[in-house]
Amino acid sequence: MAVLVDGELMLYGFVGDNYWDEGFTDTDVIYALAELGRNADVTVRINSGGGYTDHGIAIYNALAAHQGEVSVIIDAMAASCGSLIAMAGDTITMRAGSEMMIHGPSGFAFGKAQDLEAYAEHARNLGRGMAEIYAEQSGEDVEDLLKEMEGEIWLTPDEAVERGFATDAVKAKSTSVAAYDFRQYANAPKRLVAMAKKKKWSFDAKAQKAASAAKPKPKPKAKDKEKPTMAKPTAPAVPEAAPNTAAVVSADDVKARIKAITEDEAAQGCEGLAKHLAFDTDMSAADAIEALKAAAGDTPAPVVDDPANPKDYQARRTAASQLAQPGVGTVPSKQPTNQIDTASIYAARRAQKGA
Repeated sequence: MAVLVDGELMLYGFVGDNYWDEGFTDTDVIYALAELGRNADVTVRINSGGGYTDHGIAIYNALAAHQGEVSVIIDAMAASCGSLIAMAGDTITMRAGSEMMIHGPSGFAFGKAQDLEAYAEHARNLGRGMAEIYAEQSGEDVEDLLKEMEGEIWLTPDEAVERGFATDAVKAKSTSVAAYDFRQYANAPKRLVAMAKKKKWSFDAKAQKAASAAKPKPKPKAKDKEKPTMAKPTAPAVPEAAPNTAAVVSADDVKARIKAITEDEAAQGCEGLAKHLAFDTDMSAADAIEALKAAAGDTPAPVVDDPANPKDYQARRTAASQLAQPGVGTVPSKQPTNQIDTASIYAARRAQKGA
């Protein structure tokens, strides 16, 4: 189901999966918030019987970190990690007839004794973390909450406000309840258990339905294929209404924009800037990529030393040795110099003296 509807986050159904055609995941919420913008005020409407704890914690943290104001409205049910998500609201409003249920995490483990002990320790740590979130909102003591969370805490709107788990309760009509197998809870109200049984909200039935749907359908027999079929008469075409010309940005558009920016070649070496442009700005993918290319162009090219060349090096040394002589910087000529005949000079001088 769609999470972002008319500018509001509709967190209806199972947390972390799509059961009974109702459900939402942490990724659904992240993309919906990205589509709204980091600074936009957001209304979060909850009608959930709970689900996977890790998805609930991730959604709580995403909403708590959102820079705009978060207004949580519990339309009918906020149970288990559905109530944990509600704690992220700056305001938490419970409508008439709605309920909140708080309890510790539950699950199962398989293995040897040390495996079971390790899982028990994990569950205790997870439960303490959840109790700290509830305590931060309500102001109650963590240890006292941990004791209560060993069972189930069912609260009406007035009780939730009185204990600090909600900020206000309104007298608005609310008759629907999120689809959930409430029979797995120990102290669920009888009307919810009866409703789950009547509407067949059963995890076992859901699993059996999914398994049967996965079985391959039998192929039609050859004789069936040969039978001619008559085309049904079609009703005259009805002109479609003129499309809305207002720009609509879908979740798929947001995903495509984020992917285009973060996976472009220009993002290599500039991953931090790419994530900032993708998630923290409203720049188009083309403009963001141009900005990444410009940032990459401002980076000075690395200095690469020329490869060693012994001949050029010796030539430079030879040229430097002539710097103090006329013809600065020239390389000495390789032409042979004329040799002076000193013996002939001395013989000529002795002949002159004898004369």
